[in-house]
Amino acid sequence: MKKLILLLLIFTIQINAQQILSEKEQAKIVDEILSDRLNNLLPKLMDRSGIDMWVLISREYNEDPVLKTMLPSTWLNARRRTIILFYRNKEKNTIDKLAVARYNFGDNILSAWDKDKEPNQWKRLIELIEDRNPKTIGLNFSTHFNISDGLDKTDYDELLQYLPEKFASNIVSAEKLATSWIETRTKREMVIYSQLVDITHEIIAEAFSEKVITPGITTTTDVEWWFRQKITDIGLKTWFHPSVDIQRSNNNLGSHIYSFDDRPGDMIILPGDLLHCDFGITYLRLNTDCQELAYVLKPKETLPPDFLLNALADGNKVQDIFTSNFITGKTGNQILTKSLEEAKSQGLKPSIYTHPLGSYGHSSGPTIGMWDAQEGVIGAGDYPLYPDTVYAIELNATVNIPEWKRDIRVMLEEAGFYGENGFRYVNGRQTKLLTIPRIKKHQGN
Repeated sequence: MKKLILLLLIFTIQINAQQILSEKEQAKIVDEILSDRLNNLLPKLMDRSGIDMWVLISREYNEDPVLKTMLPSTWLNARRRTIILFYRNKEKNTIDKLAVARYNFGDNILSAWDKDKEPNQWKRLIELIEDRNPKTIGLNFSTHFNISDGLDKTDYDELLQYLPEKFASNIVSAEKLATSWIETRTKREMVIYSQLVDITHEIIAEAFSEKVITPGITTTTDVEWWFRQKITDIGLKTWFHPSVDIQRSNNNLGSHIYSFDDRPGDMIILPGDLLHCDFGITYLRLNTDCQELAYVLKPKETLPPDFLLNALADGNKVQDIFTSNFITGKTGNQILTKSLEEAKSQGLKPSIYTHPLGSYGHSSGPTIGMWDAQEGVIGAGDYPLYPDTVYAIELNATVNIPEWKRDIRVMLEEAGFYGENGFRYVNGRQTKLLTIPRIKKHQGN
């Protein structure tokens, strides 16, 4: 039996591994996508933001989060002090991509510093600025968007020591430009994103199956670490530790924090349990974030009970109401308020806490609620919705279950894309409960 289980495990790993590119192949794709973004996407974003010069400054192991997304595939960190400069001449339709560094910053950003001619890195930067005479100089500082706030105080102070007064007065926050760089996805990235979500769904389906879970023996912690080992075995990474929790008939509904951070560990999974997981992967510099539900069948059960199927349907209704309110230019807070009002008017009990998804798991863009801020989020919630952006459609519906004499929380999360043609899920969503064991056609009484 042990040998059979081992063979099944190896076979499963091989199936998923076929979808994962080698490190060399991944590097090639990363550099191709980066080239497209820098040469074709960035000029459009600079025009939209009204910033004609963007300066990013980082030091090794203290990288600006935006600059980190621009590293060539063979760079795992910045080197020494790394300064890159983008200058957009809209009239000539050109963009300069320069590195104030001793060497090229990959194939797209070329070195513009000869230390033998000008030993001082800051002075060389000033020469490049003076040659281009920008109207605005965008720097990465921001109150409400942490990813767009990557310029540290030391580098900012040193820059101002060298920058002539006439240019110092042109400094502006690059918050909108930096945020748009992080949140905007290209067509090729979206093709790849569908594959990422598919892999995520496959891993969850395997985790929530009899291959991994033996009721009465397997614990929630066992499944969490199975997730971690699985993604390591197939050559992937995760951006957060997976979580698995249980709702069952003899437990009362805890607060939101119970599900997110305060749940008990090592709960033994039993027949009749409603399982919930929160899981995501990192691959090709993109991230997924997914929550799904599974039911552990009791003896002689061939289907989950209707009351749980109906509860899931309520969660799907909240999703439908919410995503129907995705409209270009509407802020996260406006979308949140309208969605909550509409859902409540239909007798639902919603909670919405959706976040941008992409270059980072909790990425930049409009925050649409938080589990502890259903009235809206100052700053990040006031940012508008733009096309070509991806979101973790994260929310829940509280549903009363008379059979259990309690409320349950139907927690769902799926990657969704908003484009010129409206909203769509990147690769589907959960509309049916997974079952443990899987329901087989030949099952009978």
